[in-house]
Amino acid sequence: MNDNELILGPFQGKPACIRIKIGEGVCGTAIEEKRAIIVENVHKFPGHIACDSDSKSELVIPLKKGDNIIGVLDIDSPIKARFNKEDRDLMKIFIDILLEGSDFDY
Repeated sequence: MNDNELILGPFQGKPACIRIKIGEGVCGTAIEEKRAIIVENVHKFPGHIACDSDSKSELVIPLKKGDNIIGVLDIDSPIKARFNKEDRDLMKIFIDILLEGSDFDY
């Protein structure tokens, strides 16, 4: 991520777009608005960027470290309305653990 665009990667599944401007598409909008976004039908999201033609729904959560947004977690699904608030909340817990570390001994 730089000041005005996301640089995407790594990918699990099909490779997608490489660069997205802040404020564009679901990922850029999530960064601009500093909030998680659940999209039940990506074809109805204004300005959706169709990187994967199989994608029908999406969950995007900004990754924040301190006061800085360092990226997004972007999960697509080929199923409409696949994600809900519970998925969002569980992913936020997962992200917090990843970004802050954990108390587990490995």
